Amino acid sequence: MEDNTPVSRSACASYENNSSEDSVYLDYNATTPLEPEVLDAIHNALGAAWGNPSSPYHAGQRAKQIITEARDNICKMIGAHRSDDIVFTSGGTETNNMVIHTALQHFWKTFPQLDPGDPSLGVRPTNQHRFLPHVITSNLEHDSIKLVLEQLADERQVVVTFVPASKLTGHVEVSDIIAALRPTTCLVTIMHANNETGIIQPIPEICRQIRAIKRDSRREMPRILLHSDAAQTIGKIQVNVEELGIDYLTIVGHKFYGPRIGAVFVRGLGKTTPLYPMLYGGGQERNYRPGTENTGMIAGLGKAAELVSENIERYEEQMREVRDYLEERLQETFGSRVHFNSRFPSGSRRIPNTSNVSVIGEGIQGYKVLERVNVLQASVGAACHSESQCKPSHILLAVGVPSDIAANALRLSVGRHTTRDDIDRVVDDIKQGIDGLLNELD
Repeated sequence: MEDNTPVSRSACASYENNSSEDSVYLDYNATTPLEPEVLDAIHNALGAAWGNPSSPYHAGQRAKQIITEARDNICKMIGAHRSDDIVFTSGGTETNNMVIHTALQHFWKTFPQLDPGDPSLGVRPTNQHRFLPHVITSNLEHDSIKLVLEQLADERQVVVTFVPASKLTGHVEVSDIIAALRPTTCLVTIMHANNETGIIQPIPEICRQIRAIKRDSRREMPRILLHSDAAQTIGKIQVNVEELGIDYLTIVGHKFYGPRIGAVFVRGLGKTTPLYPMLYGGGQERNYRPGTENTGMIAGLGKAAELVSENIERYEEQMREVRDYLEERLQETFGSRVHFNSRFPSGSRRIPNTSNVSVIGEGIQGYKVLERVNVLQASVGAACHSESQCKPSHILLAVGVPSDIAANALRLSVGRHTTRDDIDRVVDDIKQGIDGLLNELD
């Protein structure tokens, strides 16, 4: 018999602290557990809507309805005007690859043949008729942007400018993005907020200034497509695609208490903004992302989006209050020895749940502290790089954190249900771990 019993809030809280009641999970920038309502939505969809969404019978039509409702919920969450501008994907990595793939495809389909000797192009032709497309990004990006572009550059399919972040603000400067533009620029892709520092990038101003530029009217120029990966902002702050001004937005479910699938927003999909498929098959998702839809996970993603729409102000306020309390306790405990790597002289805006912190001292690298704590579950930086735990984060180095301080970093990211009591236990645990390391050094 089908069990539709909702998961209790206490069960969710226990799951968030992983299997041990003694542990406190502070790695929500890496992944989040499923909210009870999300688990219910997945469970119910797998039971009642098991049919193929393309089929005419009840189970198939129910699946189709669930997918439509989820698309509508995501549209509402990000302030989009048309639910048809949402395409479901397997997650952030696929979405980011798809956007880059689209920009290059669109370049080659629309870019005119120019005079190979024109010095204003700023690029070398691969032959007398073809010029490499140019992409602008930052030196703070996730590997699903960074490594893709590096690979394409190695293959001489693209020219990439990695604009360095400012050491005063922790984010890229709009003026530096504008200065990097070339006649062959076809894509600007900048993450909405960094996953290690939490610093929010100036996406609206970047988009506004790029759209305001009057390009050379003497010849047709490639359109500059604008993309932002919102993996770290959705569910933490209000994200509105109209305010951002982007053409594409990456949506990642497991960062906001949803399942491990995602979606891409495309402004005016099929009308004003291109999207080219990376896969070919049965025509699902209007041929942009074929393959029989993962109805259960899409139902969960839609429910997670609905919860964000209904509760984002409360989520943001709660996380900021607990994050600020965490930093107060760390300051009280370690005094002048504590260095907040995500605070910058400019007072740059951060997402409300993230604190990147180092306790200064020889021999207390972040990974060593994590090996000795008993309560805290966290990381030294991006979870994708855990195998490189002995190396200082390249993100922290890029924003000006000295190497010896960056080596001691802990990325602490609180969740919706993290409490002050959790923080008290974590800070005591960190202190005991560091004291143990220092005693070993004596």
